[in-house]
Amino acid sequence: MLASVLTKGMRGIAYAALVVLLAACGLPPVGPGFYRVERGDTLNKIARDNRQSVQSIVRWNGLSNPDAIEVGQVLRVAPPARTSTSTAAATSSPPRARRPAPVAAAPDNTPTPAAVPAASISLVWPANGKVIRGFDGKDSKGIDIANAEGTPVVAAAAGKVVYAGNGLRGYGNLLIIKHNGDYLTAYAHNHALLVKEGQTVTQGQQIAQMGGTDNDRVMLHFELRYQGQSVDPARNLPPR
Repeated sequence: MLASVLTKGMRGIAYAALVVLLAACGLPPVGPGFYRVERGDTLNKIARDNRQSVQSIVRWNGLSNPDAIEVGQVLRVAPPARTSTSTAAATSSPPRARRPAPVAAAPDNTPTPAAVPAASISLVWPANGKVIRGFDGKDSKGIDIANAEGTPVVAAAAGKVVYAGNGLRGYGNLLIIKHNGDYLTAYAHNHALLVKEGQTVTQGQQIAQMGGTDNDRVMLHFELRYQGQSVDPARNLPPR
């Protein structure tokens, strides 16, 4: 599997490279007050460009490690909307002929919740075989399915091939399919690729043959991404 052939540093480089590729595939723009992390960004640079302090951005986004931002990650770079805590009291008490109390702002240290898919996607299993590793969002960004070399690999959903090649170290012969503005799937370590970039594929269509390129065993490494962020494919796959 991927973890067994990469050192921790090289695995980080490979995942960062994949995130760059996935994040570039038609992600929707972020709203006012937010920023999507790009390649080469640091938290210091983002804070400086948006005239904010690093501490404020860390607090608004609930970041436990300021050095662990990823390409494609959406960050709040403007203070959350403030509300008055004196409104309720004003409606329940008669007016007084004295200077009104200062408006108290709501605390702004509530972490921004992680992005939750606004719409689901229905997938089919990309290959037959035994699931030998599941998704954990940290060391494993997808699931690993083991079987014999040449086992058919199929498109988990209809879409367009946006990458077909072996230019990302640690992934071997890799395919990436864009399904809509939100979702992409990735298929790694293939023995042979049967489709090309720009080609439209249907759900269940064979796109590759399982292999062990850039890996120590034959298997398919399968990833699902929502707006550039890895999510657990098992949640969108039918039970076996």
